[in-house]
Amino acid sequence: MEENKTPDIVNDTIQLFKDYSKKRDPWAQQAKEDKEFRLGRQWTKEQAETLEARGQAAIVINRIHPAVESAKAMLTSKRPSFRCAPREDSDNKVAQVMSNLLSYMYDISDGESVIKQAIDDYYVMGVGYINVYQDPKMDMGKGEVCMHDIDPLDVYVDPNSRNKFFDDAENIIISRLFSRDQAKKMYPEYKKEIEDANSEQDFNMPETGRHDDNKVFFPEDVGLLHEQSEYVRGYERYSKLEVPKMRVYEKFSGKEQLMEEEEFKQYMQQPAWIVNGKIITSEKQSNELIIQLQQKREQQVYQMKMQTAQEMQEAGYTAEAAVPEPDVPEVRVEKVDFQYLIMKKQIDMVKIMITRIKQCIVMGDTLLYSRILPIEDYPIVPLCNLHTRTPYPVSDVRMVKGLQEYINKTRSLIIAHATTSTNTKILVPEGSVDMKEFEEKWAQPGVAIPYDPTDGPPVSVQPSPLPNELYSNEQSAKTDIDHQLGLYELMSGNANSAPDTYKATIALDEFGQRRIKSKLADIEAALCRVGEVAVPLMQQLYNNQKIIRIVQPNNSINEYIMNQKLVDDKTGEIKVINDITVGMYDVSIVSGGTLPTNRYAELEFYMDAYQKGLIDKQEVLKKTEVFDMEGVLKRTGTIGQLQSQLKSAQESIKKLQGDLQTRDRESVNLRKRVEVEKFKTQLDGVENKSKAAATLFEKRLDDNLATVKRQISDASKQQGSPASSKAATKKGKK
Repeated sequence: MEENKTPDIVNDTIQLFKDYSKKRDPWAQQAKEDKEFRLGRQWTKEQAETLEARGQAAIVINRIHPAVESAKAMLTSKRPSFRCAPREDSDNKVAQVMSNLLSYMYDISDGESVIKQAIDDYYVMGVGYINVYQDPKMDMGKGEVCMHDIDPLDVYVDPNSRNKFFDDAENIIISRLFSRDQAKKMYPEYKKEIEDANSEQDFNMPETGRHDDNKVFFPEDVGLLHEQSEYVRGYERYSKLEVPKMRVYEKFSGKEQLMEEEEFKQYMQQPAWIVNGKIITSEKQSNELIIQLQQKREQQVYQMKMQTAQEMQEAGYTAEAAVPEPDVPEVRVEKVDFQYLIMKKQIDMVKIMITRIKQCIVMGDTLLYSRILPIEDYPIVPLCNLHTRTPYPVSDVRMVKGLQEYINKTRSLIIAHATTSTNTKILVPEGSVDMKEFEEKWAQPGVAIPYDPTDGPPVSVQPSPLPNELYSNEQSAKTDIDHQLGLYELMSGNANSAPDTYKATIALDEFGQRRIKSKLADIEAALCRVGEVAVPLMQQLYNNQKIIRIVQPNNSINEYIMNQKLVDDKTGEIKVINDITVGMYDVSIVSGGTLPTNRYAELEFYMDAYQKGLIDKQEVLKKTEVFDMEGVLKRTGTIGQLQSQLKSAQESIKKLQGDLQTRDRESVNLRKRVEVEKFKTQLDGVENKSKAAATLFEKRLDDNLATVKRQISDASKQQGSPASSKAATKKGKK
C-alpha cells in the first residue's frame, strides 16, 4: 500500500485525465448526441423554435429505438456459453470447473443485463465497456469475481491507441463524480481521505443543445438537481508495467512454476532431503525411503555374511573364525534447501519480465490505494463497433441520424399539411363581408353569412396535395435504418415479406442473419477477453475450498466443488482436488450461441436425423420446448434403462427356454445312455459269470487231469513189481 498523499501519481493521473478529455471531446459530443437521438432528443432547440414559428410541431417518429432493441434482442436471445481449454499440462477436469466458474460469474453479476447494456452502447455510441473486477465484500467477505457495464462517457483511453481492445494504450482512466456520502460507502476504510479531498461540480459532459419534450434525464441532469451536495471526482486508473518474475524448473520432479520475487525468496528456503542421491521434498516421504533403504541394507548385509561364512567353511576355516564385514554402502541422508539445489543445477531458474496491470484509485487530490493485478490485459474490455484505429469507434446510430431526421421532417410536414388542408381557404372581395362575423361563423354548420354580391362571391382555394414520393421516401428511410442495423422485415415477424414456401423462409432467415452475425463476432471476441481476464483473477481470489451452485433453465441446481482438500489414507498427505489456482487456460465462446434459432426448423432437422439413426431420442428432446428438460431426460433415461433391462430379461428367458429344451433332449439321451450302461452292466455280469464258469470248468479239468496223472503215476509204480511186469507183458501182447 502506498502513501495516501503521493503527488506524482495523483498529479499525473489528473493531468492525463485532462489531456485525454481534450482529445476525446469531439467524439464524446457525437456519442452524447447519438445517445440522445436513440432516446428521442432529435431536434435542436433552434429547429424546434423555427418549426413553432411556422406553425409546425417538432414531431419525432423514433425508428432508431425499436431497431436497436430488435438487434439487441437478437444478439442476447440466449446466454453465452463459456468454454475453458487447458493450456500446456493443465488438468482437463479443472478446465471444466473453470468453465462453470465463468458461468457462475455471469449469474451473480446479472450478466444478461450487463451484456445487454454493453451491446446497447455498442450500437448507440460505438463502444460498450465491461469491467471485470474482484469484489471483496461479497460472499460474506470471502470475495467474488464479478463484471459490470460502464458508461462509455466515463472512460478515457490513451488517444494514441490503435488496437481494438486498447492493448497498446498506456493508460485507461474511468472518471466520474461521486457525492461524498456515496464515495464513503464505496470506500469506508478511507472516510477521512475522502472527507479531505477537494470538491468539484463540473460533470465534464458535452452539451448538444437538443430539445427534449419527453424529459429524458442524463447523469449530468440528475446531478444538477443536487447543487447543494458536494461532489468529488474519482479516478480509476489502469496502466501497464513490466514486473520481474522467476521461472523455475525442477529437473527431479519435472515441475515448472512462475513466481514473484518475494515468493521466490520463500521458495529457496524450503527444505529438501537427498537420500542416496535422490531428491525428496517431503520429510515424511524421506523418512519412509530411509527406513526402506535401511531394511534393504540390513538384508543385504545378512545375506553377504551368510555367504561369506559358507565360503570360509568350504575353505576349511573353523566356525570360530571371524567373518569380515561385507562392503555394503551406508544409507546417506543430507538435508538441504532449494537454494542449494539451484546451486547444484538441480533447479533451473531464469528471471523474466511479464506484463501486469497496475490499478490506482484517486479521489479528488488523494490517492486511496494502488495495487498490481494478476492479469496482463486491461480489465476494461471494450466492445468496439466500427473501429477506426482510434479509441473513438463509430456507432450505427451515427450512420442513420440523417435518415431519422428526414423521417421527422417529412412527418412534421405531412401533419402540418393535413392540419392546414382541413380548413378551407376562402378568398373574398374586400368589403363584401364583415370579416369579424365571417371568421366567427364560418366553421358553424348551417350558418348564413350575408355578403355584398356586387363585389363578387367568395372563392374557395384548395391546397396543393403533397407528392406521393414523399410518403414512399419516408418508408424507404425506415427500411434503410433497419438495414443499417442488420435487420430486415422477416426478422421482425412481418409475414408480407416471407416467401411462399416454408424451406425458402428458413433459408431467407438464415441468410438474413449474416449481417447480425458480423456484429456477433465483435461481441463474442469481447466475451472471450472477459473470460481471459476473469480466470487469473479467480485463481488469485478463490484459493480456498469453494462450492458454487448454478441454476439450470429448469430451476434445478448443479453443484461444483473447487480446491477440495482431501487426506490421503496411505501417505497422510493433503491433496487438493480441482485446484484452480494453478494451470493456464484458453477461453472461448460457443459461436453463434446467443443468436435465436428457428425452433421448428431445428426440430425438423433433428427429427430427420433421428429417423435416419444418426442421433437418439434424447438429442431430439433437447430441441423441444419442454420446461423440465432435465427431469424429462432423466425419466426418459430411466425408462430407457428399464426397457433395456426388460429386453435383456426377455432375451434371458428365451435363452433359458432354449436351454431347457436342450436339457430335455439331453435328459432323454441321458436316460438312453443309462439304459445302455445298465444293459452293458448286465452283459458284463453275464460275461463275468461266463468267465467264472469257464475258469471253474478249467479248474475242474485241471483237477481231473491231475487226478488222472496221479493215477497214471500210481499205476507206473505198480508196474515196477513182478506182478505188474507180467500184467504189462500180457497187456502188450494183447
